[in-house]
Amino acid sequence: MTDNKTPTTPEPAPSLIEYPSQFPIKVMGLKVDGMVAAVTAIAHQFDPLFDASTLELRESKGGKYLGVTVTVTATSREQLDELYRTYSAHPMVKVVL
Repeated sequence: MTDNKTPTTPEPAPSLIEYPSQFPIKVMGLKVDGMVAAVTAIAHQFDPLFDASTLELRESKGGKYLGVTVTVTATSREQLDELYRTYSAHPMVKVVL
């Protein structure tokens, strides 16, 4: 006897984030010219009302790396997933948290 049930795709886990909300993302890369501008431009791409004055910058102890914390208005899980993918694919970015 064969079972005619079609396989189902598991539903994604419910988000623990309530949307919209302010969501901080830390982006780290080499401290080079254009790093902050690139991080800011991507934030604006996903959050047109992003306020660049809220950026937080932190240099590594040796000054070689720069951590940039951006706080965007998250409107959906899909938006955040795509934002993380975009940052991760940027050549100046080493780590996204």
